[in-house]
Amino acid sequence: MLWVAFAVVHLVIAVLGFTLANQPMGDVTNVYEPWSTWAVEGSAIVGITESWVYPQLALIPLVLAQGFEWIAGYEVAWAILITLCDALAFAVLVGRGRSAGRSLGAWFWLGFMLLLGPVGMYRLDGITVPLALVGCLWLVGRPWLGSILLAIATWIKVWPAALLAAAVIAVRRRLAVVGGAVLVSAATLAIVLSAGGARHVFGFITDQTDRGLQLEAPVSTYYLWRAVLGIPGSFIYYDQGLLTFQVAGPGVDSVIAVMTPLLIVAVLGVAALGAHGAWRGAGFVTLFPPLALALVLVFIVFNKVGSPQYMTWIIPPLVIGLVIDRRRWRAPAWLGLAIALVTLAVYPIAYWGLLNVLPFPAALLTLRNALVVVLLVWAVARLARVPRRVGASSSIAVVRS
Repeated sequence: MLWVAFAVVHLVIAVLGFTLANQPMGDVTNVYEPWSTWAVEGSAIVGITESWVYPQLALIPLVLAQGFEWIAGYEVAWAILITLCDALAFAVLVGRGRSAGRSLGAWFWLGFMLLLGPVGMYRLDGITVPLALVGCLWLVGRPWLGSILLAIATWIKVWPAALLAAAVIAVRRRLAVVGGAVLVSAATLAIVLSAGGARHVFGFITDQTDRGLQLEAPVSTYYLWRAVLGIPGSFIYYDQGLLTFQVAGPGVDSVIAVMTPLLIVAVLGVAALGAHGAWRGAGFVTLFPPLALALVLVFIVFNKVGSPQYMTWIIPPLVIGLVIDRRRWRAPAWLGLAIALVTLAVYPIAYWGLLNVLPFPAALLTLRNALVVVLLVWAVARLARVPRRVGASSSIAVVRS
């Protein structure tokens, strides 16, 4: 039944990408295909010959999708690639189907994908989620492999760095976790530098610091409602360089300047709370899931960017939580499903109304962001109350079950 549901869910969201309004597969058509075509033809290699908003390994899945383009175009090719990646991770998660926790985690993943809709498939995040999920599942039993997968995912899209940070704190074999990440990073940098990309090697970091406030980010709520209420000086505009809708208003430059330092402080605060739990003797089973969820949510709540696909980032920590302790993690899992559903309602369904500053779509977006903050509060509270004296041996038994 799980595999039948897997096939149905992926088919449905793949088709919805073609049928829903506001181009939920727009990134695949408008940027992924040209970038990959340039690389194949040798005319330009983003991240090497020019700056890019993504880390360099992100180009690999874009080019791999070209191998399926002959079937029915690049959009279908991308959907096939994502489905294959998800299938491999799904097989690792489900195993032989003997674990109730793993089965529940699998059902949650499918339900989340279905409720979130096509944006979870037709974005680069669709590649990083299965990599990150398997990496988390292997952190205890196979820390080198788990770390390598998380590091690869980080060099595709930065957000899995939150999971790596949580692993360094919560996994007892920390040297293996650090070693896997260093190995992948060193190999990536060596390849980029040897290809002549030294000038653009960290462009995905420097380019982000100059970004404005994206419309869907939680911090943009104040300016969004000023625009909805028609207050002069606040409005939504389209950034031609970044291909995103952003907000403007009084004091917005000061808010932009403070967001990156605020994000760093929030990450350090949550990491310190997790380190305190580890110092008190908390094991992987109780420490890693809330710490990973809290760090990922900090990346979302304190970010200047708030794209709808960012909601997929909460899938791995919530699935791990359900695998380990399905009773305590049912409530946050339901909250995660609600976040996915409201996100679908905002984008792509009501997105045109949001761009035209209509009150109802703005209220939906505000609700979604509020739910994300509530989930962050739950994760931090759970992290602050982690029990101590949970051994690594029990962690291995639970994670491998």
